[in-house]
Amino acid sequence: MSVIAEENVRGGSVFKEINADDEDSQPTEIESLCMNCYQNGMTRILLTKIPFFKEIIVSSFTCPNCSWSNTEIQSAGRIQDQGITYTLNVKSKQDMNREVVKADSATTRIPELDFEIPPYTQKGCKYSLNFLLIWITIFTFQETAPEVAVKISEFIDKLKKLKEGESGFTLVIDDPSGNSFVENPFAPQTDEALSVCNYTRTPQQDAQLGIKASNEEEEEKPINDIDSMRNEVLTFNTNCPECNAPASTNMKLVQIPHFKEVIIMATNCDDCGHRTNEVKSGGATEELGTKITLHLTDVSDMSRDLLKSETCSILIPELEFELGMAAVGGKFTTLEGLLKDIKDLIVSKNPFTCGDSSTSDRTEKLKLFGQKIDKIMAGDMDVHIVLDDPAGNSYLQNIYAPDPDPEMTTEKYTRTFEQNEDLGLNDMKTEGYQK
Repeated sequence: MSVIAEENVRGGSVFKEINADDEDSQPTEIESLCMNCYQNGMTRILLTKIPFFKEIIVSSFTCPNCSWSNTEIQSAGRIQDQGITYTLNVKSKQDMNREVVKADSATTRIPELDFEIPPYTQKGCKYSLNFLLIWITIFTFQETAPEVAVKISEFIDKLKKLKEGESGFTLVIDDPSGNSFVENPFAPQTDEALSVCNYTRTPQQDAQLGIKASNEEEEEKPINDIDSMRNEVLTFNTNCPECNAPASTNMKLVQIPHFKEVIIMATNCDDCGHRTNEVKSGGATEELGTKITLHLTDVSDMSRDLLKSETCSILIPELEFELGMAAVGGKFTTLEGLLKDIKDLIVSKNPFTCGDSSTSDRTEKLKLFGQKIDKIMAGDMDVHIVLDDPAGNSYLQNIYAPDPDPEMTTEKYTRTFEQNEDLGLNDMKTEGYQK
């Protein structure tokens, strides 16, 4: 039996990237029972991680007695804070080349065929949309009874038409763990055919994922003195989002001048050195949404303080670029810091710019986008930055305060039904909820 050192567990070095030159990165062999002939076989387990994605466990079993073999891939990464739903309208044959990452907790649906693959019925894997339809064909043959062979044949014919691009269809991947992904081939531009929606999991979904909610009541009385809360820094234990080692998160209530109170949370990992911060709104959702437009005319604009809530989307019309509300979490930073985060997210940390998934055209396009972001930060490109927050909890510093800023406009607007749905306001009942 092998023993893993404590410092390796805390540091997250148990999961290593696959490297042909690393002789220490070898699979662990365990003698185990073959479920086909009930003789002893050999299981090989490899703990590794996919760059820019997450940790995985690769296991392979072979039986020398009956020659039966089996290979599985299991996720070892953390469950995301929210679930995610991808809705893709497939209209052309080029859409069949999109890369799809499907976790084992995800539900896959094709409404036009009234077809659904429930969660936990197949192992998670990564493939193209074209291969997904082939895999659904195999899945159908395995799961359908022989007496309905005629219906099977009709279904397969419809599936072949979809695969050849003769008719459009809709692909829906709903993953409560938030670890599935559908590629946007037009990145960093907006994909009109792809809709991404983050949502809060239900208690039933938390139970399926093995998340236990604490039912213990707090014995300590809450602090009602707002001044004491402003001066106090709260600390609670969590896990590092990079190496999954134990870390601590500090939380503090901060008053932003000419705006409102916000909650700033910062995490610092002593093992891998990863540092991150996130901002949550300290107040309620505003009655009206807020749209802030800043015309960048000088490099000094990069030093403006900026509060981006988790519900705020970012637009740069001159680059035809739009970043959805859930792509980057809440941040309290400068305008330059926000642009650096956008560049890291789209260019440096894009999982489809390396390995087998990368193409020269895609890599060149993202490289050009990164160069344009650098020009904006250097003040060499005349653009507009738009912060659109339907919750009204985002802020951009007015350096002329209390006078109006000639280069910045702030617009209040009434939210649409879809925006209220994303914020969970349509189902919220604030009066008479006792009934």
